[in-house]
Amino acid sequence: MYLNNIVEAIGNTPLVKLNKVADGIKGTVLAKVEYFNPGNSVKDRMALKMIEDAEKAGLLKPGGTIIEGTSGNTGMGLALGAIAKGYKCIFVISDKQSKEKCDILRAVGAQVVVCPVDVAPEDPRSYYSVAKRLSEETPNSFYPNQYDNMSNTAAHYEGTGPEIWKQTEGTITHLACGVGTGGTICGTAKYLKEQNPNVFSLGLDTYGSVFKKYKETGIFDENEIYPYKTEGIGEDILPKNVNFDLIDLFIKVTDQDAAVMTRRLAKEEGLFVGWSCGSAVHGALEYAKEHLKEEDVMVIILPDHGTRYLGKIYNDDWMREQGWL
Repeated sequence: MYLNNIVEAIGNTPLVKLNKVADGIKGTVLAKVEYFNPGNSVKDRMALKMIEDAEKAGLLKPGGTIIEGTSGNTGMGLALGAIAKGYKCIFVISDKQSKEKCDILRAVGAQVVVCPVDVAPEDPRSYYSVAKRLSEETPNSFYPNQYDNMSNTAAHYEGTGPEIWKQTEGTITHLACGVGTGGTICGTAKYLKEQNPNVFSLGLDTYGSVFKKYKETGIFDENEIYPYKTEGIGEDILPKNVNFDLIDLFIKVTDQDAAVMTRRLAKEEGLFVGWSCGSAVHGALEYAKEHLKEEDVMVIILPDHGTRYLGKIYNDDWMREQGWL
């Protein structure tokens, strides 16, 4: 048996028990290890879904160019889909993202445009604005807009949610997931809550992001927004894929706590994962210490792979410069 192309390898990622980092926690803590996708991240799922839905809707035509703002992982998923289906790619990325992410995107044939991170979303220099402008200027192009494209949520409702339900044989009680575009947690939680309305969904946010306060107060507070180093979670906008009704609670995690836990996952569990995976595990375990019972089963989604962060959190010199080692 063989696959016809690389995108057929997307999905059916393993569920792995966390042992040492979850020592002393009641209940069972499992990690959904998404770096087993061919593009090494959870974003492969929604990238392929956005492409296929756009093809069906006639928005993406043969020989077209996919243009997207990305923190790296969505770009990789889109690039693999583009290679399999014969499209070109232009990705707009902020200068906060690691050099490895830019290099990986170029390696798979994409054109990469780098924009400053410390500007407002509506600023013409922001990566949101530049991606939109390029899509308007480029003939036969498609701008997926992962933030507001509901194919993002649908990919996880159709794939990630059913996989977790099947792998845990319906015993899952808690879902924990970092929140960026919101598609992963909301699509997965929607499916799981339809099977069992008591499944609790925990969203992991970062300091400098608007999500937690907005969930708790309904106020979009611009004073909450400030630069942070963790990549891939938190936002200074409210994406349409973030359905706050499907996220029961937000916990914020610092850049340092996330980085330290990411390194622990590599050393203690053999899980060589990305930075926001540390955010998800640190925040989920903080919650689990107080709330998990013996019979509970918590699943934490680990979105990406450590190769994206070799120059940052896996670099001792860089960690020392931050004062984190």
